[in-house]
Amino acid sequence: MKRVISISLGSSKRDHRVETNILGEDFIIERQGTDGDMDKAIELIKKYDGEVDAFGLGGADLYIYAGKKRYTIRDAAKMARAAQKTPIVDGSGLKNTLERRVIGYLHQNKGINFNEKKTLLVSGVDRFGMAEAINEIGGQLILGDLIFVLGIPVRLHSLKALERAARILAPVVCQMPFKLLYPTGSKQDQVKAKEKYAKFYHEADIIAGDFHYIKRHMPGRIDGKIIITNTVTADDVADLARRGARLLVTTTPELNGRSFGTNVMEAVLVSLIGKKETEITAQDYDELLDKIGFQPRIEYLA
Repeated sequence: MKRVISISLGSSKRDHRVETNILGEDFIIERQGTDGDMDKAIELIKKYDGEVDAFGLGGADLYIYAGKKRYTIRDAAKMARAAQKTPIVDGSGLKNTLERRVIGYLHQNKGINFNEKKTLLVSGVDRFGMAEAINEIGGQLILGDLIFVLGIPVRLHSLKALERAARILAPVVCQMPFKLLYPTGSKQDQVKAKEKYAKFYHEADIIAGDFHYIKRHMPGRIDGKIIITNTVTADDVADLARRGARLLVTTTPELNGRSFGTNVMEAVLVSLIGKKETEITAQDYDELLDKIGFQPRIEYLA
């Protein structure tokens, strides 16, 4: 039996464990949150190193992307170096493959016409594959990197603008403590609804990207909105329904009532491919995704 574990800087309240079968292989898939404690996360990675088939790096991006440029986040790299034997991935491989496919699938098969809607993508550098896919369809993007990551209430409206901003800011931002860039630990359960952020939600038809960024500044009502994200719990789904969201799409499939993060599902693929994570290509991911037949979770809330 293969075992995949996500070591996350996120809240331990969101921990989950399932047993499932994928392509004839039995899996134990689990998440262990450290409530924002990086030292504890490193300890756990060292503890399980060599004993599990693959790690997911949760609650932290190892890489962010803009155009053809990749930037490495210092704190996440420190965590990743703790794994000396077991492959460790942050989900970026799936963000650039599976999530592109999901956008095309929704547009072609589920009547979500991105070219007729405004999409608020809370962070384009975190979801550059999704951003490119929406842009290629002709969708109107509102990129919230300055808003949701840095607290600067300025929209970006093009991938070129995102690339220019990343060239200037990313080298500095990637050296900052990760807790300043992304909610970790108990902060993941906090909602800081602010009127200055509400307008960005209200002007969009689709709200997409990392759920912790979406949730953190979500206004009390998001009537009729389509949410495209990754990891949600049953409580998250109920909360979205209470706020009036119309449709929820999670790019990773539901396993025993929970959609795991892209880092977890990428770790599953890495364990099946059997190559070093540095040797795996987008084609490897695409071929395996075709075999597995992953479909996004689509749930009407209203």
